[in-house]
Amino acid sequence: MHASGSGSVGPAVGRRALLGGAIGVAVAAVGAPRLANAANAGSAAGAGNAAGAAELWAEYVAAPYAHPQIPFVGRAGAFGGTDDLPNPEVVANALDFGADPDGEADSAPAIQAAIAAAAEAGGGAVLLPAGRYRIDDLLHIGADGVVLRGEGSGRTVIEATRSLTDLIGRYGSRYGGDKSSWSWAGGLIWLCPTARWRSLTDAIRAESWPFEGWTGNARDEYESLTEITGSPSLGDWTVQVAGTDGLAEGDRVLLRLADDAEHTLLAHMAGEVPGTASYDWASRTKLTSYVPYEWPCRLTAVDHEAGTVTLDRPLPLDARPEWDPRLTTLVPPLVGAGVEGLTLVCPELPLSEHLLDTGFNGVALQCAWDCWVRDVEVTHTDNGFLLVSAKGCTLRDTTVSGRGSHHPYCCREGSHDNLVEGFTLLDRTSPPPANTQLHGINVEGLSSYNVWSRGRMEMGTFDSHRGMPFANVRTEITVNNNGTHGGDDTAGPLYGARFTHWNVTVTNGRAGMIKLDEIAPRSATVAINEVTEFGQIDQPDFVGELHTRLESYGDPSAADPVNLHAAQRDL
Repeated sequence: MHASGSGSVGPAVGRRALLGGAIGVAVAAVGAPRLANAANAGSAAGAGNAAGAAELWAEYVAAPYAHPQIPFVGRAGAFGGTDDLPNPEVVANALDFGADPDGEADSAPAIQAAIAAAAEAGGGAVLLPAGRYRIDDLLHIGADGVVLRGEGSGRTVIEATRSLTDLIGRYGSRYGGDKSSWSWAGGLIWLCPTARWRSLTDAIRAESWPFEGWTGNARDEYESLTEITGSPSLGDWTVQVAGTDGLAEGDRVLLRLADDAEHTLLAHMAGEVPGTASYDWASRTKLTSYVPYEWPCRLTAVDHEAGTVTLDRPLPLDARPEWDPRLTTLVPPLVGAGVEGLTLVCPELPLSEHLLDTGFNGVALQCAWDCWVRDVEVTHTDNGFLLVSAKGCTLRDTTVSGRGSHHPYCCREGSHDNLVEGFTLLDRTSPPPANTQLHGINVEGLSSYNVWSRGRMEMGTFDSHRGMPFANVRTEITVNNNGTHGGDDTAGPLYGARFTHWNVTVTNGRAGMIKLDEIAPRSATVAINEVTEFGQIDQPDFVGELHTRLESYGDPSAADPVNLHAAQRDL
């Protein structure tokens, strides 16, 4: 990868190497592999490597925005990852609109009317007082600043009676076949801009499947604002542009990078390890459908005299001329909306056959930006919490419970900079059918710079559904690693570059999807306990050297700092 102007880039080491002691950096040309000049002689259990995490952190701090293995995620989450999420005042009480806290009548119309009243008021909280509310329809939040607020996940309970298939219709897959897209989209509490939601649900009823990307419509409908010039690099905050007319501080825009005929952009996302040159990108048609890469960002400064703009976080990739880098418009996202303080319970039905989910889904955030879910539990869901083309959203203190879910947490279709923290996956209360897969915390579809932090997973795995997600972090998590990953071969690699797993305790000792040093390019596996391959085992997608890091292996207590995301946020 190209070095950033923000500082020197630290070393990368071989797929099997363990670093310890002093870390040396080999001088390398820009874009060439960077190799460490010292390897740890300790055992596989990490003898002599107890200081590895602290040393790697010190190396990262010296050049935090363009480290070759560790991504900068210090601004992941709503409003830059703040601990202090908004607390809008109550502008509507669902009881005043006829909601029944005893659960005898369908409360969906009343709650939806209260949501509409809050939207009409320009935003605010809709209070759902303690009680049990039956809903025979889904709840949709489509206006900025509207928050559905219960009085705590232990006090306000919503009981759903009908699936999304019952309510809207069968949502077929844009990839053909008999798959149900409710297996990875839609929620019984669904946050999505109203225009986008209407076009999507109307298309479902008409059995015509639109593209599910950030634009929410055909990609040729974007408008170019300005070209990016000067070849800025991964980690740069300020970029030169061809013109600044019409740009202003605070604008929400898309950074758009198009791939070339040789698929060098995709290779860049994979860290440009040697195996990317021989990888058959062209045959991965599902993967290639995800480009151009579209990364929502905000302009924090516009210098009309210098012809530069400054972004709200550093560039996620190089912006080389051959990828036609530019800033474009985007369909307006949903901003400042949320769900908090409630439990959603679905019927305890057996989970459907794999990829045929009927859509007893929990909370979906689609084309949402700076939105949040806080103190929410979902029970007996097909899919728990879904981030679909979501940007900078926070899921805090959330729980998935009840019978097994297909995707307890799903992050897909170019979702970036989201934060899932304080999350819990509770064990199943009843076993699903034998052919049901349970994945865990999923990320796919070129989604980048997302964080899963402070989690307790009694089931599941650190799932990738292919589509080459890159630059994502899982940190301070305990997991019973009994799930499987998914994804078909046309979606391409399991991992792009700069995946980091930091301070992870695997209670059943299974390595799959957690120990990354022999499978994920330019990744870092730091302070995990000793694990063994068994169950689902994958070969690396790229042949040859992967330039990965394995530090403080065998000892999660050696994690220094304890939580990678929190430490980056505090930098």
